[in-house]
Amino acid sequence: MDEDTLSKRIKELEEELDSLRAQQASKCTKRNELSRLPLELEEYIRYGRQMILPQVGLPGQLALKKSSVLVIGAGGLGCPVLLYLAGAGIGTSPTDNRSNKLGTIGIADHDTVDLSNLHRQILHRTSSIGRLKTRSAETALKQLNPSIKVICHDDGITPQNAVSSMTPYDIIVDCTDAPSTRYLISDTCVVLSKSLVSGSALGTEGQLVVYGYNNGPCYRCMFPTPPPAEAVLTCGEGGILGPVVGVIGVMQALETIKVMLHANGVWKEEYIPQMTIFGAFDVPQWRSFKMRPRKKDCIACGLNPSVSEDTIAKTDYSVICKRVIPDEIPERITVTV
Repeated sequence: MDEDTLSKRIKELEEELDSLRAQQASKCTKRNELSRLPLELEEYIRYGRQMILPQVGLPGQLALKKSSVLVIGAGGLGCPVLLYLAGAGIGTSPTDNRSNKLGTIGIADHDTVDLSNLHRQILHRTSSIGRLKTRSAETALKQLNPSIKVICHDDGITPQNAVSSMTPYDIIVDCTDAPSTRYLISDTCVVLSKSLVSGSALGTEGQLVVYGYNNGPCYRCMFPTPPPAEAVLTCGEGGILGPVVGVIGVMQALETIKVMLHANGVWKEEYIPQMTIFGAFDVPQWRSFKMRPRKKDCIACGLNPSVSEDTIAKTDYSVICKRVIPDEIPERITVTV
């Protein structure tokens, strides 16, 4: 190769090297720009459809990301709640520690998956029979959204662990089916100043209430006297239509997201506590009732409460009507014709 040809080739290689350096510098600039974004690029793609909404946007997505929610019960109600919370990005842990607060989805349940659960408990699979519901749910949620942080409370919620288990979370979602557990969860939420999204379903009917948010009442305000044990039916006794419990669970997930957005100042409309009743075979199917304010004489959230961390731990909630609430005549009104 003569000298002129060699010089020409060297010049071409130098130009090619300069071009490669420029490309690399451009990639580094873009990478630095991406590193300054509040969300990962994948998150913009994953949650983009809900971030378009004016009620959510980027501030709302960041609020959901940093939120911690404890779902108590991984059954018919808990399964759709968990699916939609995980799908919405609640409890997604940052990979680069940009946030000083890590969101979490907690699952509390002591039960195992049974064949009779599968027609309505949509997170679980036939292969999960015999497995703890918390662990079965965690597996399914991670497949849906690998970036979420999940904590399993395999012992469920008891009077002894309720306060410690519920303290780290921003909001509690009650997906249980026993009145005694509902009083335990509500009492603990009042003591810890936590909002409570409560759902119930039996047969073809369901009910949804948000307690303790925006000065709303607690569960005891609405139901000061527990029903007698013989009046309480379980799904095994009264039956349950799968989509009914699914509808209420989805509504619980929706209200949880709304409360999170409202509490973080993203959704600025007034939040009015109400009770929603659903009847699958009723016309109309939905009814909503404005809830009464907190009762001044409520033993949990009233002016002189008798419920405390200490009483919660010492109370046998299976006989709560005998141990906590005194004998008294229920509130009644007289109708004159």
